Amino acid sequence: MEPKTAVLVSALLCLALSRGALSQKARAPIVETPAPAPAPRYVELAELLSLAGPYGKFLEYLTMTDVIKTFQSQANDTKQGITVFAPQNSAFAALNETVLSNLTTDQLRSLMLHHAMPRYYPLSAFSKLAAASPVSMYAYKVNVTYAAGTIGVVSGWATAKLASSVYSTSPVAVYALNRVLLPKEIFPATPEMAPVPAPAPAPGRGGKATADAPGASERAASDNADAKSSSCRVVGAGSLAFGYVVLLVSGLLMA
Repeated sequence: MEPKTAVLVSALLCLALSRGALSQKARAPIVETPAPAPAPRYVELAELLSLAGPYGKFLEYLTMTDVIKTFQSQANDTKQGITVFAPQNSAFAALNETVLSNLTTDQLRSLMLHHAMPRYYPLSAFSKLAAASPVSMYAYKVNVTYAAGTIGVVSGWATAKLASSVYSTSPVAVYALNRVLLPKEIFPATPEMAPVPAPAPAPGRGGKATADAPGASERAASDNADAKSSSCRVVGAGSLAFGYVVLLVSGLLMA
């Protein structure tokens, strides 16, 4: 084969091969790059407690001690999560006002840390927590009880009942408590409770209850005066009728 012919054949072969490669490349499927997953939306605990109901006092102490920042940081950790036990306002009102005001800053902070577990627990997990008690909180430990669907949290001087589920979606759970947890590590002696207000008297049905009502004495005096006036009128009318009868009999005798 002549050199020119060989070169021409080689060129044609190269051209054919390159066209085949381009054709295969054009027929290859196009793979779309998936869009990045959106960042998880974290639960704002302060906002949740503020809007959920009667947890203003608990939120006030969490903010005062900066424990809300610790809880929020844990809530943002989707690997572990957090379980918060939030005493209702009525639970704080049941304590004497000096019980918490006499605590040091560190004691109050520890008390607030004692109201959360550094892990997310749904309601279905509490039977196992009860069997594994005592369980650790951020500070100290508590005993969890579970009987017939009723969940209790026992800490030192307080036996609290889980009143309701405020929020429970992994990685955050917030449960309402009817009492403030009172660990013996902070309270060596029984904390003083607030005095229980006396119940309002039941509405009376007799004369005594009526007399104790506002304006009852004035109405009673008015009623007595009216009764006396009526008696006088009756007596006066009777005397006048008797006089007429006497005159009539006297006239008949004289006739």
